[in-house]
Amino acid sequence: MTVDDRFGTDFEEQRQQRLGTARGERRHGPVSDFATDFSHVEPEWYEDPYPVQDDLRQRCPIAHTERFGGAWLPTRYEDVAAVAYDTDKFSSRAIIMNDLRPPLDIAPVGAAPPISSDPPFHHSARKLLLPAFTKTAVGKLEPGTRAFCHELIDSFAGRDVVDAAREYASHIPMRVIGDMLGFPPEDNARFGEFVEGVLEGIGDEPEVRMARGQKLNEYLLAQIQDHVANPRDDLTTYLLNAELFGKKLDPFHVAGTMTLLLIAGIDTTWSAVGASLWHLAKTPADRKRLAAEPELLPTAMEEFLRAFAPVTMARLVREDVQWNGVDMKADDWVLLSFPAANRDPAQFERAGEVVIDRQVNRHVAFGLGIHRCVGSHLARMELRVALEVWMQRIPEFSLADPSAVTWAPGQVRGPRALPLRIGA
Repeated sequence: MTVDDRFGTDFEEQRQQRLGTARGERRHGPVSDFATDFSHVEPEWYEDPYPVQDDLRQRCPIAHTERFGGAWLPTRYEDVAAVAYDTDKFSSRAIIMNDLRPPLDIAPVGAAPPISSDPPFHHSARKLLLPAFTKTAVGKLEPGTRAFCHELIDSFAGRDVVDAAREYASHIPMRVIGDMLGFPPEDNARFGEFVEGVLEGIGDEPEVRMARGQKLNEYLLAQIQDHVANPRDDLTTYLLNAELFGKKLDPFHVAGTMTLLLIAGIDTTWSAVGASLWHLAKTPADRKRLAAEPELLPTAMEEFLRAFAPVTMARLVREDVQWNGVDMKADDWVLLSFPAANRDPAQFERAGEVVIDRQVNRHVAFGLGIHRCVGSHLARMELRVALEVWMQRIPEFSLADPSAVTWAPGQVRGPRALPLRIGA
């Protein structure tokens, strides 16, 4: 089988068949009680989830909902960790909670390996990506990332108000990930649309989501075909040439991993940079201290990751099981809120506060267990450089209109509109 043969005319049709079928009645709208009817796509959650999480942690630490075909939400650190480490009872074959369940035979590879892969396949799929995300490899990307951050801020010249989410935070990972995959720089503007379609539109009708997914897949297929014709030194060509168990990667493995790198690689950092700037804009004491003590930034950055962890992951229950006092059914979702775990007072002192000089900070913003983020070195570099450059160039800034700040729904939470007034 040649590289070209793997991506034939029936590739898209087969991909659609792998998306799965709906389970249960679709139900969206206001939440009556998060203990029995939670939803991560309603504004009561994504606009400010922390009071909800604190309440559940006290009165119903493992919440349930019939939405999305049945799902559970643990909010204590110990419960989130227990699920994350238990690959026998919980499958990762799908990690975005919605109305659809992918077919069982998609395991152990899943739709976006390695994050969607179960053992033992997961180990091999993850190992393929490790060389691209070592500290050494990431270090080579830092000068270009820093220069690009300066370019973005240069473009703000003469303006009093900028949208730090759309005009700064989003562009940094789009450029970095796009370059790593070898995609044309002029396509960066499309990546935000792909991110929002995959992660933020999960409350939409399945047909709408599938149409968005088809646009993304068509784009990736075009990039794959271009790389087949014009190989170069980037991650796309690497995946096309990579082998597992003596064979070229399955075409869905290639496209799924590219989807993972593009979507997760962009949205997580976009959200982390935006949330950090949001906190500094509304907290003058922390902003002034960081401006006066730039050496504190690496410590403060870890606290931003803890307090505003962007990522929540999902698992699927493998078979009916009683777990920590609740009766979970096969194919129920379990929503792993790493943000909730990071604010558990049983694990962190002053858990609900942002303490920028916190010394002991074993946060789980990058996840736990075998699926801990493979790109954590890259994300940390991007976040650190983005904040360093911003604080050097724009040490004084504030929220231009707090009511105009909006947040992304779904499982990756960060500011989507963040108008900041820059300068004194």
